[in-house]
Amino acid sequence: MNGLLDRLQNQFDNKTLLIGENIGEKYCADWSEVPAQKPIAVLRPTTTEQVSEMIRICYEWGQPVVTQGGMTGLAGAAIPRGDEIVLSLERMAGIEEIDTDSMCMTVLAGTSLELAQEAVLAEGFYLALDLGARGSCTIGGNVATNAGGSQVVRYGMTRNLVLGLEVVLADGRIISSLNKVIKNNTGYDLKQLFIGSEGTLGIVTRVVLKLHPRLPRTYTALCATADLGRAIAFFKQAQTELAGGVCAFEVMWASYYDFIVQHVEHIKNPFEQAYPIYVLLQYQGADNSVINNMFEEMLFSALEKGVLRNALIAQSNREADAFWQIRDGIGDVISSISPVVAFDISIPIKSMQVFVAEVEQQLKQELPDERCMLFGHIGDSNLHLAVRLSDANHRAAVSALVYQKVGQYQGSISAEHGIGMLKKKYLSLSRSAEEIALMKEIKQMFDPKQILNRGRIF
Repeated sequence: MNGLLDRLQNQFDNKTLLIGENIGEKYCADWSEVPAQKPIAVLRPTTTEQVSEMIRICYEWGQPVVTQGGMTGLAGAAIPRGDEIVLSLERMAGIEEIDTDSMCMTVLAGTSLELAQEAVLAEGFYLALDLGARGSCTIGGNVATNAGGSQVVRYGMTRNLVLGLEVVLADGRIISSLNKVIKNNTGYDLKQLFIGSEGTLGIVTRVVLKLHPRLPRTYTALCATADLGRAIAFFKQAQTELAGGVCAFEVMWASYYDFIVQHVEHIKNPFEQAYPIYVLLQYQGADNSVINNMFEEMLFSALEKGVLRNALIAQSNREADAFWQIRDGIGDVISSISPVVAFDISIPIKSMQVFVAEVEQQLKQELPDERCMLFGHIGDSNLHLAVRLSDANHRAAVSALVYQKVGQYQGSISAEHGIGMLKKKYLSLSRSAEEIALMKEIKQMFDPKQILNRGRIF
């Protein structure tokens, strides 16, 4: 090991290579509950060529490497183990080009999502990817985890927005496919192998992202309804009557909504009475009276039919932000409700109502002191559960209960955040043995020495 460190020290300066006491805590833990660990060293390249050289050296020595971006992951994939070197892309940040004719942008992997969003807004475009961690998560991390967020129902996951990639393979080879065109049927679409691979097949260094025209107005409504069935009926109605322009459809059960408005000081409940289910609807379109009337008439129709019980339309950006603060309030309370086990799952919309009922009933029977808060994107089948534990030792039992139900209803144990370290044991509930075997074969082909993010996913 000393020989490898000597080699790296001879090759890179002390800003590019951190060892010993120079390794800060930020390289040791992410947002997941995986215990923090200190790596052997931290490599901080500034160019793709440096990444290539670093990885080539580590490959020669068979040295395991874990890639880090903004460290906002929730599956533990970026936390180093004691025998690993960290490759941090924090110094590879910046926007290289915004191509207004081709409607795309080229960014370095360490660029924060928020920086990319703001840059294209200034040019009259919209980057249709948005997450609560936008200020700290990075584009490379978004690609590696195939991030989702609140806009998926209209624009799709990260993979739907990626046109091209530059990637460094495990042996240091650089694969540059910075494609800018939407139609490109020239053989295998190699970029799709790296999107969502959680850094196990290669290190993303540059990304070409598809942009959309910036629409002049966003219409937001906070609605209340009697049950999930009616919420789903409302989603179908909104999609039909708003011509597919719905860009966010967030559902909050009373178990979540009531807790947030009662326990987060700066959040006020805009309704005067309580309801079983709340829906946050967002639509993007033109800024004119025709669209405004269409939005209002759709809500009024849903109220007349009994699909909704109440509806409030945001009259300003400030009111819209206040609605969204309720949906994003989990970030304000997560530390205060610990111990908690959070689930990021997908369930077929058709099965979601019975899934929720069965999970709640089984929790009540087997672990009656646990409290479950439910919310999610729903329109794209993504459901979040935050189970507040009466005893931290119940974590494994609650996880097994929920994930077994996910498997029973042919859902996904990870909708947005990947498998990482935390969900490996449950992967077979969402993927067949044949699929897992093929994924392992692909990993072996790309990384025969198993140095990249070893032990993640599998």
